[in-house]
Amino acid sequence: MTSPNRPKEVRALGGTIEKLNDASNPPDVPSKAIEFTLRPSLNGEPQANNPHSLPGHALTGKQEHYLKRELLSQQVDYEITELASTTALQRFGAPFRSDYGEVAPVDSDLPILRFIFVHHVRNFPFLDQAREKEFWQDKLQVFLELFAQKHISSSEDRLEESKRRKLAIKAKKLVELMMVSGIPTASGYEERIRFSELEVVDRGAQDQGLLVNIPEGHLINGWDVNVAGVRTTSVKRTIRYHQHAEFILRVRQPGKSDRYVGRRYGQFAKLHKRLRTELPGKILAPLPRKNKTATTSTFFSGGDDDDASSVSSVSTHQTGFTHDDSGSLRNLVPGHRRAASQTPDRASPRASSEYRSERVSLYREDQRVSLRAFLRTFLQNPQIADSKAMQDFLTHDPVKLNEEELEDRDRRKAMDEKRIEEQRKFYEIARQRAKELDVYMEKFRRDIVERNGLTNLFKEIREKERITDLSPEYQRFAEWLRIEVAATIYHLFLAEDNSPELLAQARRIHSMIPYTALKQVIRFANPALVMSGVLDLFLAQPFGARSLAQRVFGMALNDGIKGFQRSIDALRTKINNDFFCEKLKHFTNADEDSKNHVRNEAVVDGVDLVVAILKSEQIMPELSSEQIGQAFNAYVAWNNAVENVDDEMKAGAQLFAQLKQLLKMYTRQRDKAMMLSVIEETVTLQLFRDLFTIFYEPLVRVYKSANVYNSVTDFAAFVDDMFQVLDRAQRQDVSADPNQTVQSFIDLCARHQDDFYKFVHEVHIHDNGLFTQIMGWLEGILEFLRHGPKGGKLDMNALFQGAVEMQQVDKLAAIKEIDDLIKWQEERKKWHQDKTRQKMAAQTSSSGGISLTPTTPPPGSTTFGSSDFGIDESDLADLDDSGSNGSDSRSDSEEDANPIAHERKRRAKTQDHLRRSAGEPIKPEVKQLKNLREGFLMMLRMVLAE
Repeated sequence: MTSPNRPKEVRALGGTIEKLNDASNPPDVPSKAIEFTLRPSLNGEPQANNPHSLPGHALTGKQEHYLKRELLSQQVDYEITELASTTALQRFGAPFRSDYGEVAPVDSDLPILRFIFVHHVRNFPFLDQAREKEFWQDKLQVFLELFAQKHISSSEDRLEESKRRKLAIKAKKLVELMMVSGIPTASGYEERIRFSELEVVDRGAQDQGLLVNIPEGHLINGWDVNVAGVRTTSVKRTIRYHQHAEFILRVRQPGKSDRYVGRRYGQFAKLHKRLRTELPGKILAPLPRKNKTATTSTFFSGGDDDDASSVSSVSTHQTGFTHDDSGSLRNLVPGHRRAASQTPDRASPRASSEYRSERVSLYREDQRVSLRAFLRTFLQNPQIADSKAMQDFLTHDPVKLNEEELEDRDRRKAMDEKRIEEQRKFYEIARQRAKELDVYMEKFRRDIVERNGLTNLFKEIREKERITDLSPEYQRFAEWLRIEVAATIYHLFLAEDNSPELLAQARRIHSMIPYTALKQVIRFANPALVMSGVLDLFLAQPFGARSLAQRVFGMALNDGIKGFQRSIDALRTKINNDFFCEKLKHFTNADEDSKNHVRNEAVVDGVDLVVAILKSEQIMPELSSEQIGQAFNAYVAWNNAVENVDDEMKAGAQLFAQLKQLLKMYTRQRDKAMMLSVIEETVTLQLFRDLFTIFYEPLVRVYKSANVYNSVTDFAAFVDDMFQVLDRAQRQDVSADPNQTVQSFIDLCARHQDDFYKFVHEVHIHDNGLFTQIMGWLEGILEFLRHGPKGGKLDMNALFQGAVEMQQVDKLAAIKEIDDLIKWQEERKKWHQDKTRQKMAAQTSSSGGISLTPTTPPPGSTTFGSSDFGIDESDLADLDDSGSNGSDSRSDSEEDANPIAHERKRRAKTQDHLRRSAGEPIKPEVKQLKNLREGFLMMLRMVLAE
């Protein structure tokens, strides 16, 4: 199908493409013609005949790929940006209405997004039942166009990356990855730059946890902090002295010697309170609960040591705290009671050359590691790490350790090292057991990646009532899953510093849930009717009045609007210039064309947006030359105060700082008002009700017919059993066999796997085809990634040759631009590889020369590769490489308190990013390739017009 209004040369090119796409197979080419090299094919020197290309082709396979990638990237960027337009959905075509009549697929301005919507959104189970006019046009389209008309502020207005901006960046990368991997070229000889050595990077989150738990060498935002020991102190109250535990913090900063400070649990609580006061609005991790239990472990000491030196200052001989006869290495279960024993076991006297084992109770060991995790979590946030409260906590009142305290420090350090070693052994054993399943998992992998593999898997689950009835490869897959789940439970509740706190929280939540009552409620209640009644209550609009839901959301938004107004009134009082304030307010409420004009002026003139607003003649009221001069002088003072830390200029910069704050407050207040107007629209409530009907009711019918209530007690039994296994594991001594530890967790999963399988089986046989539809939908995406669209392939050679013949591009210049892009991609990969190696080397050196990156991948991680699902690993690596440097969100209160310091930090962060990206290859400018976009868009429409 060819549109009559297309240019002549594009129509001719389209005919050529259609003929070439009809060819079922590419021409036979000698293998030598597709020999792989790491260097660009032309080494940056274009030649007229391009000797590296295939016979009859203008481009090499590598040039084809990166030309396709560049043009797809430009198109995806355009389409994602156009989504913010109020007319975007009208250009999609069906099912959305258009003021221009029916839009054919080959005429769509947004062919990529239209293809994804038609094939992967509209046919999603649930949504495939939505009616074209009632849902897509009258509700969803009206709501999205209404939202676009509100023009919610952008990232540039807020001087920060808004959530919508971050979402748009992620969406662009994922869509680009999907199209580059899914749409093949017609020649069949597409090539990518590959570096096998990039595979040295392992992203096993479990093994990265080992680095987090190391006692030394973990530098976080300029602080290397470890809770190195615990000692007892005596404090006199009225008459008697009371003993208290004091945690010894070892604090290290670059270029400074180690410092030790003593802090009681109450001082940690005061730190938490001070941070809430200093950084209001900042979400802080909770303080771990107080835990007075001790941990017992076995240590080996020389025979000539005296009794006093065999136990630290906080061991049982001094404190009288109890320990467990069975001993323990792990710091896991707060509140668990241990058998009393006042003295460590001692062997008979031996020569000084011999060694004896001693059981030592380390006082409040669980509390020590949980507080270490607490501090390191806080230090991950740059704001908290730079706060005065944290600096005072880590530096004030240093102490000097005595001999017993140094011994206690060394024993706890040895405890940390043994704990890390046990974790490493656990993962190694788990990997080994998973590796034994590789032969069976390979057949399972082939079954899954082949056509309808997921459908066949769930068909097997639907037909077989027990795991033992499954085919052998699926039974092996279940065994592999047991290992994975066992490793996850171990990692969450045993391996991490914050595991004691996490386990304690899980216990509390588990003890509070009334499982029996919950089972009966689910069994006899009708959730669909209950939720429908609740929706009627919240969404009803009696006599056209606002609904309860609108009132609730409106109240919350109105409170925010009033809060901003109070801040605005306070700032206007400080500024004391109504002309400046009114001009900023009028800009905030101006139309988008006027705003964009002022923003462009700010960019062209190289000044701040506030300066451009105040001197603009389009925004009322107009300012006199003296007022504009006053504003510009304030801008100069602002820059000087920020960059030079000049206290004399600071007073003059306050005016400009307050103007910037005022603009931000006006912008956010308008955003709140726009959101309030969207919520008060009737179509918003109607869309919410329709979405509930589409998604919730089918799921409720499934779980009701599948007797899901029986699984409530099964889950409760699993959690009880899991806690018992964790209790036994944490009581094991250092000498315990890691194989037994691994097996205990695998056996836990084996005891409850039949209950879980029964749940999945029951849901599946009562799903009315829902699971089958979901699997079909997933396989539709995989089919596109593996084999491309049914409309054909992109013939990049025909596109390029046609453009050369039509004199749309200069052949030599265009080929040079393509080769420059290939060279840039190659240099970029090498740069990222070098940065990764440097980071790994820094981690190794900071951990005392011990590499914490595993030599083997986590259990089961090699079962599937991205290529199995049609995504090339090089494209996936490029997606990681092109990650944006999203700015950290900072609390408004910090900016309100000191806007100059806030701006200084923002600029410092920008400079830090520039330093970290120093040497990163810069993408070359392309001019000739932009001339290919019209012909490429025509070709892309035909390929995606299914």
